[in-house]
Amino acid sequence: MKMVFRWFGEGNDTVTLKQIKQIPGVEGIVWALHDLPAGEEWPMAKIQKIKAEADRAGLHMQVVESVNIHEDIKLGLPSRDTYIANYKKTIATLAQVGVKVICYNFMPVFDWVRTDLHKELEDGSTALFYEKSKIANLDLAEHVGRINANPDFSMPGWEPERLAHLTELFDAYKDVTEEHLWANLKYFLDEVIPVAAEHGIRMAIHPDDPPWSVFGLPRLMTSQANIRRFLALHDSPYNGLTMCSGSLGANPSNDIVSIVHEFADRIPFAHLRNVRVYENGDFVETSHRTQDGTVDMSGIVQALHANNYGGFCRPDHGRHIWDERCRPGYGLYDRALGIMYLWGLWDMLCRQSATLQEGAVTAYERIN
Repeated sequence: MKMVFRWFGEGNDTVTLKQIKQIPGVEGIVWALHDLPAGEEWPMAKIQKIKAEADRAGLHMQVVESVNIHEDIKLGLPSRDTYIANYKKTIATLAQVGVKVICYNFMPVFDWVRTDLHKELEDGSTALFYEKSKIANLDLAEHVGRINANPDFSMPGWEPERLAHLTELFDAYKDVTEEHLWANLKYFLDEVIPVAAEHGIRMAIHPDDPPWSVFGLPRLMTSQANIRRFLALHDSPYNGLTMCSGSLGANPSNDIVSIVHEFADRIPFAHLRNVRVYENGDFVETSHRTQDGTVDMSGIVQALHANNYGGFCRPDHGRHIWDERCRPGYGLYDRALGIMYLWGLWDMLCRQSATLQEGAVTAYERIN
């Protein structure tokens, strides 16, 4: 398991590369060019700037999150070919600086949905919260304004330039069914996966967050069966999954341990976080500790270890603790605590495995 940490860039993140470097076991950053609109080709000059910063800190930049998909690709419009061509060029450019994994998603309009960015928990910390009853009557324009209320931090998936055209976007999707979206996803995969394979980059789609239809928009990456269908659309080791325990875990019917076991060889990147799901369908993000939520974090790490997982992993959204002022979900303290919890589970599993192996060797020597 290779530990990495999401970083939004100099001047766009309260967390510094120096701080990230001091978290035990962290080898690299998960990054993106957040100032570029979806669909544009990524210029080498901007990429090299990030690389120089990472190199100075002694961190690699082998994981990108995200190279966003233009809405015209999801909608299957004729203009998609132009944006797919840009995507292919970006893949080739990223390969030149050592990128190994590209995380992306295929969610229409919104990358993720929450109703409260700072829900207070019992211990006084705050976290991202989804209140099911509020969704039906949510004023989307007003909500976009709340999400982007702090101009110091870009909120990935909620870029104000794109969401300024919400009415037009929803109108464009009014006749798009899930089957249409599946067909448009396959078209994209058939175009880009061969290019990714040529350049040694594994594409890793992120599950929908939350894993069900929101605002009447179609969603695909919601369940084990749909993940299976997705991976079969273009059967290649370069067509993979970003296994996000928090996104999938918002639906308690998703057996994430089973998902890891079934698709382990197609998971180049894992997001590990916990959520507490309530009986009414609400959920709130918690600490990474298994007991604090409803996601079997211990079982997930055990499944990764059992499958000799050698891919990249990062702690996902954390709580806001110790009065930290930061981008919602992306502070330093709770994510660093999450890493140490994950390493604790991993180290214990490694110790148990080594002990079993030593015992087997000793038993064999006694017999012989």
